[in-house]
Amino acid sequence: MAQQQLTFTEVSALEILDSRGNPTLQVTVTTGDGGRYRAGVPSGASTGTREAVELRDGDPERYGGKGVTKAAAAVDGEIADALRGQRWTSLPDVDAALIDLDGTATKSRLGANALVGVSMAVARAFAGNGPLWQSLQPEGVLPRLPVPHFNVLNGGVHAPNDLDFQEFMIAPVGAPSLPEALRAGAAVYARLRALLAARGDATGLGDEGGFAPNIALPEDVLRLIVQAITEAGYEPGRDGVAIALDPASSEFSRDGSYHVAGEALSSDDMIARYEQMVTDFPVWSLEDGLAEGDWDGWAKLTTRLGDRVQLVGDDIFVTNPAIITAAVERRIGNSCLIKLNQIGTVTETLEAQRLCRDAGYTQMISHRSGETPDPFIADLAVATGTGQIKAGAPARGERVAKYNRLLEISAAAPDLPFGLAD
Repeated sequence: MAQQQLTFTEVSALEILDSRGNPTLQVTVTTGDGGRYRAGVPSGASTGTREAVELRDGDPERYGGKGVTKAAAAVDGEIADALRGQRWTSLPDVDAALIDLDGTATKSRLGANALVGVSMAVARAFAGNGPLWQSLQPEGVLPRLPVPHFNVLNGGVHAPNDLDFQEFMIAPVGAPSLPEALRAGAAVYARLRALLAARGDATGLGDEGGFAPNIALPEDVLRLIVQAITEAGYEPGRDGVAIALDPASSEFSRDGSYHVAGEALSSDDMIARYEQMVTDFPVWSLEDGLAEGDWDGWAKLTTRLGDRVQLVGDDIFVTNPAIITAAVERRIGNSCLIKLNQIGTVTETLEAQRLCRDAGYTQMISHRSGETPDPFIADLAVATGTGQIKAGAPARGERVAKYNRLLEISAAAPDLPFGLAD
């Protein structure tokens, strides 16, 4: 990570709208040499209960209580006062100061949305005129262009339909390059839209740009996606275009059961259903297959499927180094989803990633359902060599901004390797 001395003459925040029409923050820092660096703060709808806490206004007369003027005031006030007038030598020093200033375990006093926005903007300031990914690159880590995991069909809290599973993604793991991976994603997405239209299904979009037809059974969706992959001219599977699932099962877990398409299933029933899906369809990655509190079920799931597919923890891990450490000790999952705003600073995110690398866990960098055009996570994915990113569909400006940034990096640094991490 770049080491230099910076001073900040201005630290400010603006309440803007995210991709769902809800308020979020845009943070700007100005350095002593006149440089201005900006960051847009993501926000999730499907959230783990142990995530760092956003500060929202709670005024029902304004944005239904979701306003962020209090978080903006925290940036303009306490945070700006703490950062101005000092010399800062590194991003970790700034992030440590932010954490100490907030003083809570969940970053709830000043707001995780305030802290992560400042942290991202400061990271850009330390990068200066150089590529952000080079500045973020941890020592000893090989940077890598990641395989995009495109969200092509939405359900759950991301879409107004009867589909309980939240995300169905396609992953061109067999593509020879990033541009070809993006071309494959766009081609399959277009073919899926045509198939849905021919069936008379809705082709409106969910929060992350995937289609949102009123299909209830996840297996029916998987059949359609396999058909779209094949008709687009690709091989379904790891030699071509594979499928990744994010059921977000915490959202349909209640009263000790998992509720899928009108059925109440036990943890064992869900595991058996996933086993059948992996057998019948080219599913290579399964995220949040069980609820965040179902640790015993997760242990069983890992034993049963951990040698066949990537088992990604999102709500259960929430990019939290302490939780990841506990999960590794209990052999829960084999992969971690990485979201900056779940933990609240870039430095803590990088520490969570280090723990994953040390434990042999794979990682996938992720957007949120409420996004801005800020492509920060594209640089983060390259810098940390994860080999995987999910940023939504190959459609909608706030989603393709991340993929287009990867294309820029690929063109500027053609010698970077592409593909899943070794």
